[in-house]
Amino acid sequence: MPPNTTASSGQKPGKSGRKKGRKARLFLIVLVLALFGGVAYGGYWGVSTVRASFPQTKGSLTLDGLSGPVDVKRDGNGIPQIYASSDEDLFMAQGYVQAQDRFYEMDVRRHMTSGRLSEMFGSGQVKNDEFLRTMGWDRVAKEEYDKKLSASTKKYLQAYAKGVNAYLKGKDGEDISLEYAALGFTNDYKPQEWTPVDSVAWLKAMAWDLRGNMQEEIDRSLMTSRLGPKQIADLYPEYPYSRNKTITQEGQYDSVTGSYVQGSSTTAGSATQSTAGTGLAGNTTVPDGLQSQLSKLYNVLDNVPTAVGVNGNGIGSNSWVVAGEHTITNKPLLANDPHLSASLPSVWYQMGLHCTSVSSKCQYDVSGYTFAGMPGVVIGHNQNIAWGMTNSGVDVTDLYLEKITGEGYEYEGKVLPFTTRKETIKVAGGSTKTIVVRETKDGMPLLSDRDDELVKVGKKATVDSGAPDRGDGYAIALRWTALDPGNSMDAVFQLDKASNWSEFRTAAASFDVPSQNLIYADTNDNIGYQLPGKIPTRSKGDDGSLPSPGWDSKYQWTGYIKQSALPYEYNPKRGYIVTANQAVVDKDKYPYTLTTDWGYGTRSQRISDLIEAKIKGGGKISTDDMRQMQLDDSSEIAKLIVPKLLKIDVADKNVRDAQKLLEGWDYTQDADSAAAAYFNATWRNILKLAFGNKLPKELRVKGQCLNVAPVDSTGPADENQTVRECGQREADQAQPDGGDRWFEVVRKIIDDQNNDWWKAPKTRLDKAADNRDELFARAMKDARWELTAKLGKDMDTWSWGRLHRLFLKNQTLGTEGPGVLQYMLNRGPWKLSGGEATVNATGWNAAGGYGVVWVPSMRMVVNLDDFDKSKWINLSGASGHAYSAHYTDQTDKWAKGELLPWSFSDKAVDKSTSDTLVLKP
Repeated sequence: MPPNTTASSGQKPGKSGRKKGRKARLFLIVLVLALFGGVAYGGYWGVSTVRASFPQTKGSLTLDGLSGPVDVKRDGNGIPQIYASSDEDLFMAQGYVQAQDRFYEMDVRRHMTSGRLSEMFGSGQVKNDEFLRTMGWDRVAKEEYDKKLSASTKKYLQAYAKGVNAYLKGKDGEDISLEYAALGFTNDYKPQEWTPVDSVAWLKAMAWDLRGNMQEEIDRSLMTSRLGPKQIADLYPEYPYSRNKTITQEGQYDSVTGSYVQGSSTTAGSATQSTAGTGLAGNTTVPDGLQSQLSKLYNVLDNVPTAVGVNGNGIGSNSWVVAGEHTITNKPLLANDPHLSASLPSVWYQMGLHCTSVSSKCQYDVSGYTFAGMPGVVIGHNQNIAWGMTNSGVDVTDLYLEKITGEGYEYEGKVLPFTTRKETIKVAGGSTKTIVVRETKDGMPLLSDRDDELVKVGKKATVDSGAPDRGDGYAIALRWTALDPGNSMDAVFQLDKASNWSEFRTAAASFDVPSQNLIYADTNDNIGYQLPGKIPTRSKGDDGSLPSPGWDSKYQWTGYIKQSALPYEYNPKRGYIVTANQAVVDKDKYPYTLTTDWGYGTRSQRISDLIEAKIKGGGKISTDDMRQMQLDDSSEIAKLIVPKLLKIDVADKNVRDAQKLLEGWDYTQDADSAAAAYFNATWRNILKLAFGNKLPKELRVKGQCLNVAPVDSTGPADENQTVRECGQREADQAQPDGGDRWFEVVRKIIDDQNNDWWKAPKTRLDKAADNRDELFARAMKDARWELTAKLGKDMDTWSWGRLHRLFLKNQTLGTEGPGVLQYMLNRGPWKLSGGEATVNATGWNAAGGYGVVWVPSMRMVVNLDDFDKSKWINLSGASGHAYSAHYTDQTDKWAKGELLPWSFSDKAVDKSTSDTLVLKP
């Protein structure tokens, strides 16, 4: 939930309240006049406020603390390349420049990570702050900074903070951004100085959104209220190893050395980790009371502001690297496009960090994508290597049911005391609130403490005879690797200056969280892959797929997989590596359970097929071929279903006319395709009829009410047996979401005409569906009339892009502010091609609608033969200032699939430079 910008103390307004009310009304009047007075944002507001925050990009400025001059060269898209003669000057200038473009975004992020959103946006954010304080991201970040990070990393973080604060010095809110000017009418908030810990804490927000299978763990548990073990297994099929290739294919675990090795001469052997488990207390069911707890927990999780993803659901990414033997340059090409939430400004910030002369004093010559608020470059290339990232999805979180007794909790028959701490939450326009956070011996916070209702239902939870007595009830605790101090920030700087495969792997070893698939290429024509991360091991019988009993030591983590045992690949014989959230390694070649919830390999296999087709056709792959692959919007599920839809005899002429749209369709989801619109509507209705209407209310879309079949039934129920239930989940988080897990679910039963999942009860307008084709026919009819309502009767006007639209919204005032302010801050819509589980992954949630939920947040193709021939694009632009020329200047090109030139060498940068700012000591 985006931060609420209104605040209330619950008291009647006094004189100061009336003054604020008049100021707010005056603010709106000024905005309306500015917008509709004949000049876009003219008048006093436009000149004094909107332009006041634009950065200086030409001439010179003096910055106390620099040891020498620094050049900031911006190209025509406002993308900065920084040149300095020392590491500290380089990162100080990076802090200054990022603050120029994005400080408001940086400020919101640090308030989120520290659980202080209420200080900016008022009482509407107290619940979020309570939850974030309970997890204690900023506390862990401070411990990392104090005890774990290297001296050089601390030095760089300090320099970065010094640069940010140099920018803030002497500035009021309206001098920094339009948003602060708006906040000033309802809140006396003033930006505070930046600290090194603010930068480190951002890695916790990244890790939270990329945390793995926590949502799936909750969903599976919730399903047990209406579905049996076999039915749940139907909805979570095993990864299709025989059809969709894993990331690593030429290596396996060596049980003798306990390491992962490339080659096939060793066997996986045995280890302490099982590959299957049964979840809570050894059962495949979950206590009744826990159903309500988990549903409440999901709602809490869903309300936490999204940092870079979609709160754990639907997050994916593509990356692949091709060796020189298969490219036109005879050197590797590397592509990456992370799939994340659409935000404005984009989560990514493009920049180059260059030492005028690389030496021990100044070690960096790197360019790529980073996050505003963090020094260094996260994804990109230096003068020797390039790297990309995709989310590995490994399971690094577990939920535990804790038996509360008095002031402690039970563990192995004993009552242990909680560790407690107090957190004070300041609220703009409201009263300060203090909460108490309780943690177990492993530092696991009790998430259920953040909701009174969770405590109540915990008292009603039932468990099997082997569990402790109910007593005061049960609570839910979280174990998560990111709550242990690590040194991921060290890894960022190590990656930025790595010059070969060995140094790259050393850097990867420090990348504790989030666990990402790392791909690699270098100028010596080597390619590689490494799975990094702090990945837990569990006892036999526990795979982390369901909540575990905290009172039983058998369900505690037993340790972490050794770095030497983590899968990797280097110069594989096939000549390319693809990572797109598929399984990392074949289960028969690896003894550890990395997760039970991989992506199902739809995108990764499509990318592999495209590469193989080019190679087998005797062609060589170019930079533009890599770009075209990124734009592939072929629907794999359409290839499976459409032939069967076309064989159905449809009686209704209007539906038959829509069915004809699919004849001769090439399965591509272009924005102007009527066939893509109709197929996706049909797919959405197939999912709804076959699965969605049979899921528990906690997983269905909020407000959608149904008469549902009784528990443990996938078929139609007698009318006297049905119960009325209304959905409870936000539309973009509901199930079935239509992703590639659902592709695999349908693939498994597609040829079983009479499978129970194909049965649907009769309604007032429709007879019961008793088999696949009857359900498909009903879905085609429902799709026809749904699109008629949305797009009109004339099918010639239908198009996928009219349904599948992207809106870019400022993530605070652009979603919760006054309508006129939203008009000023937000942009769109854009009609997009692509779709769910396609390479061009413009994701949408089939349960909730067709709107774009996540996107390729950036795209890049690195040319290791000539870095200046590399290409890149961002979702929005370099600037976070709403009326800057660089606010969304890349979005139109991004939507069309175009890439921008990516200058790296001094000569290329100078040629592309539009503005130069000199920062002087």
